[in-house]
Amino acid sequence: MDVKDSNGTLLSEGDSVTLIKDLKVKGSSQTLKRGTLVKNIRLTNSAEEIEGRAGGTTMVLKTQFLKKA
Repeated sequence: MDVKDSNGTLLSEGDSVTLIKDLKVKGSSQTLKRGTLVKNIRLTNSAEEIEGRAGGTTMVLKTQFLKKA
């Protein structure tokens, strides 16, 4: 399973990615700003999602809003 960022670059376990868009966090009033760096990502069972720590919590992010740092 190939996990790719918004530019089509392959992502792998432990990579760092940057948000390309402000994202509202579901169930919270928090917003992750464009340009936020998410380090040491983990791949999930879905090719469209990764898991990483952003804003102090671990969350699942869609790869369409990310680019490899």
